Amino acid sequence: MIPSFRELIERLRGEIHELDNVVERALRGWPKAQNPSPEQEFFLDSVALNLHGFYAGVERLFELIGRRIDQNVPSGEAWHRDVLRQMSQDLSDIRPAAISQESAIALDKFRRFRQLVQNI
Repeated sequence: MIPSFRELIERLRGEIHELDNVVERALRGWPKAQNPSPEQEFFLDSVALNLHGFYAGVERLFELIGRRIDQNVPSGEAWHRDVLRQMSQDLSDIRPAAISQESAIALDKFRRFRQLVQNI
């Protein structure tokens, strides 16, 4: 295997491990965020920030794939949306689609939620 791909695989594995941790924290906080209590706002904040972190981690994965495999990462104001589209495209001479169209639609909801969290 080409050494640069071996390094990419290890980076992707590390990012995926971090995503697993963020998702686990959000899942642990969600039941507590639904219960009225003095700490409810704290748990809602925690879940929101972990969901923000989840999508930021997904974008890091996409950036790695774009840079190392596609040799192209979108730029400009709409790059967050564009990188999601890029990963859902089958680049037959380079790589298959990294995510399905259905996953792209679901992840776009996280992207918009993350934007909302950033603007609050």
